[in-house]
Amino acid sequence: MIGFYDYTVVLTYLSLLSATSGIMLCLNDIGHPYLGMFFLMFCGLCDAFDGKVARTKKNRTEQMKQFGIQIDSLSDLVAFGVLPACIGIAMLRSSIEFSIFPQFKFLHLEDKSTVIKVILTIIAVFYSLAAMIRLAYFNVLEEERQKTEGGGVNKTYVGLPVTSAALVFPTILLIHIFCSADLTLLYFIFLFIVGYLFFADIRIKKPTTRGVLIMIAIGTIEALILGFVFIVMKRQ
Repeated sequence: MIGFYDYTVVLTYLSLLSATSGIMLCLNDIGHPYLGMFFLMFCGLCDAFDGKVARTKKNRTEQMKQFGIQIDSLSDLVAFGVLPACIGIAMLRSSIEFSIFPQFKFLHLEDKSTVIKVILTIIAVFYSLAAMIRLAYFNVLEEERQKTEGGGVNKTYVGLPVTSAALVFPTILLIHIFCSADLTLLYFIFLFIVGYLFFADIRIKKPTTRGVLIMIAIGTIEALILGFVFIVMKRQ
C-alpha cells in the first residue's frame, strides 16, 4: 500500500476528512453553511499542530518529509481554498434571521438575479484559484529556502496564509447571527479580498507560539458560540 501512515500525518488526514465532510454537508439539501463552518474551524485546529507533531519524529526520511509537505498543501487547498468558497455558495440558499435570543430562524433568501449569482460564483472560483496559486508558490519558495538556508522554520510568509480563512470567515458568520441584515454579499466581498491577499506580494511575520495559542483560543470561542446557537435555536 502506497503512502505513509504514521502519527506525523494523522492531523493532515483528519483535516482533509473534515474539509470534505464540511463541503458535502453545507451543500446538500439538509445542510447549512454554518455546519460547514464547524469543519473549517476544525481544519484550522489540525493545521495549527500538524507541523509541530511532524517535527517530533527525528528519524523521518526525506521521502516522508516531502510526502508531508505535499499532503499538507493538498489538504489546505481543500480545507481553506474550496470549503470557504462552498460555504459562500451555500449562503446563497439560506440565511439566519435574528429574533429574540435564543430564537433563530432559518430562512431561504429571495431568488437573486442570474447576473448576481454568476458574479458571486466567479468570486468563489477566484478565491479557490488564488488559494491554489498561493500554496504552490509557497512550496516553490520553501524548497528553494531549504536548499539555501539548510532547513529550519521560515519566519515570514509571502502573501496571506490560507489558514487565515479558519478565523476570518467564522467571524463573519458570527456577526451574521446577531445582525438582522443579510451579510451574504459581505462574505463574498471578503472572499475576494482574502483571495487577493493570498497572492499579494506582501510579507507577514509568522506568529509565535503565543500568537498561535491566541488564535486557537479565538477559534475555540467562536466554535463554542456557534455550537451554543445550534443547540438552543429552533428550526422553523
